[in-house]
Amino acid sequence: MPHRVANFFRSSTHSLEHQVSNFTKKSSSGSRRRASPPGSGRSTGSELVAYTSEEELDDSHAPPYVPRLKMGDSRTSSFTSDSHKEKDHGHHHRLSFPGMHFGRSNKESHVHTPASLDWKLESPPIVMYGNAENSTGALLSGQLFLHIKDEALEIESFTATLTIRVSQKKPFTNHCAECTSQYTEIKKWSMLEHPLVMMRGQHSFPFSVLMEGHLPASMETPLVSISYEFKAEAIPRSNGITPVPPIRLEKVLDVKRSLPASEIPHHSVRVFPPTNIKASAHYPHVIHPIGSYTLALRLDGISKLNPKVNTIEYWKLKKLTWRLEETIKTVAPACGRHSPRLGDREEGAQPKKGIVRSDTRIIGEKTLFSGWKSDYTSANDAKVELELEYSLGKHARSACDTKSQDGTEVSHQLMVEMVVSQEWAPVNKPSLVTHTGVGRILRMHFGTILTERGGIGISWDNEAPPIYQDVPPSPPAYSQETNLHSDASIAEMIEPLDSALIAGPVHRLVVEEEGGSSRGHRRASSEGR
Repeated sequence: MPHRVANFFRSSTHSLEHQVSNFTKKSSSGSRRRASPPGSGRSTGSELVAYTSEEELDDSHAPPYVPRLKMGDSRTSSFTSDSHKEKDHGHHHRLSFPGMHFGRSNKESHVHTPASLDWKLESPPIVMYGNAENSTGALLSGQLFLHIKDEALEIESFTATLTIRVSQKKPFTNHCAECTSQYTEIKKWSMLEHPLVMMRGQHSFPFSVLMEGHLPASMETPLVSISYEFKAEAIPRSNGITPVPPIRLEKVLDVKRSLPASEIPHHSVRVFPPTNIKASAHYPHVIHPIGSYTLALRLDGISKLNPKVNTIEYWKLKKLTWRLEETIKTVAPACGRHSPRLGDREEGAQPKKGIVRSDTRIIGEKTLFSGWKSDYTSANDAKVELELEYSLGKHARSACDTKSQDGTEVSHQLMVEMVVSQEWAPVNKPSLVTHTGVGRILRMHFGTILTERGGIGISWDNEAPPIYQDVPPSPPAYSQETNLHSDASIAEMIEPLDSALIAGPVHRLVVEEEGGSSRGHRRASSEGR
């Protein structure tokens, strides 16, 4: 078998070298024969064959050149036979490269677009305030701009849709589009009721929707991703000669949720039997992706007096580690084709709708070996105090707390782990410490809510103007205490402000314009009166 492979490569190399040598010989002989036309002088059959081969090599699409020969010529039969042999030989060994072509490719060709789509959001960032049960949702409003580049363009239809896309990173069945992605339509707009001819310029189409409060926020996790996709499509009518491609616009919206934070820190107490150690912690229950937070921790009951042997037993803190953990749970649904494959179903049992997936990852951690204050002066009141600063990792890609109707749930917790070792010392000599070799690991979990900052924004229903039922009655009419029967009585009620306010300015004006202004003289005379 190896000698056959070697012979195959050897024969291929030999045939290629033979083709190149033949092509070089024919090209050189053809160039020499091009100096004189085929009809001038005396030419042999080989010369005519060489000239014919040169024509074939120059133009592969044109028929070969065959010179005219008189009937009865002795060279006719020999020339025909030689030319056919050379022609067959050339077709057998000719090198062709169909993939090589010169000029502009199809990808580089410019496609004229008669119109383009753009948009502008007029509503504030989409933030849902409160949990899914109490939130009133968020408003989304904006305008779509259709730019017509031609003189006139007829649009058959113009629609826009807002959908939720849930993509499973670990779907029920791999390589199945329906198991991987699920789409839910929130709103669909029909911008045109019937085909319309639009002139050159910009045409605006407003849109708005109220996104309900139970909808989940956008997220990107190792198990599932949720995104909001806005798609607009305008279909122009083709002129019958060249089809006009549809005009599309695709955008992704970032939807967030902000949960209210308590102003008072959360207080938690932990007891670790069989020891007397008690941990008291004050920490914020709600945190945000950006920023650092403080947990105040105090350990009591870390000393014990043993009166029988007159010694004191201590628990000393050696190491402390904190971690922020994120737990993700989701249900990978099965499409209609793969749902019956979920195990053997019993009679009367309904098929499962999907498989539950869960994952836990660390989004922030740190280990400390010092930084706390210890007080062992009192045998009955020894304590350890520390303030622990924690935050998310610098490059952590976290998701905020959420719980949706499709089974997706994201939660967080702060885990604090402490390593303590037992030591004892005589009551009279507390500095003479002896290690007992006994150690314990104290572990605490604190529930934490990770959410976006609300900022200065408020829910849309609090920003809305009052409705008709909430408008109070009109202000009361003014009561007429005095009867005004004439203009003289009205003039008497007007306060004479002119005499007090303009006396000084008028006098100054008269002095300035005393040199010849008729207006100044009139004012001076009126002042005199």
